[in-house]
Amino acid sequence: MAGIAGTHELGPGSGRVLIKTGRAGLAARAGHDLTIEITRWSASVTVPGEDDGGIAAAAVSAELDLGSLTVRAGTGGAKPLSDRDRGDIHATARKILGKGARAAFTSSRVIPASGGGAIEGTLTLHGIPRPVRLQVTSPEPGRYRGSAVVRQTDFGITPYSGFLGALKLKDEVTVEFEVLLNETPNGQA
Repeated sequence: MAGIAGTHELGPGSGRVLIKTGRAGLAARAGHDLTIEITRWSASVTVPGEDDGGIAAAAVSAELDLGSLTVRAGTGGAKPLSDRDRGDIHATARKILGKGARAAFTSSRVIPASGGGAIEGTLTLHGIPRPVRLQVTSPEPGRYRGSAVVRQTDFGITPYSGFLGALKLKDEVTVEFEVLLNETPNGQA
């Protein structure tokens, strides 16, 4: 634990942020369950020393550029996901989310537990703040994985619908992250 005390500035070089979608509707078999990566993001994690509360007093914040969504995989569907499909999905996402869309997360509480814990905070998307709880695991020292389920409609987003509503994106999407905190935080020797 002492090895991670300090402030850690994170980004794509130190981890990944993924969005996983599911499909619904009568034509769900025609669509794909998608894994989409947010390729431009930054986060700051400040962990006080043990005398100041340690990991339980940590503060986490993140900024996510939703214009950087990149489709990494598509499973299911009537045919394999093509490069054209990826382009169409990107264009549709920009239309639904709006140009220059961003999301931000700020923690309010860290709840440590053996092998991980949870981070509670506020996710702001489309100017709408909502509480969110990230479940976090630590498969090895300094490496953290987490996820949260987010309902698009909670943020004023209408999930994608095609083929006269026969193919729909589920309202709930899963946001996952994996980061590696350096043993020597920024600004420390």
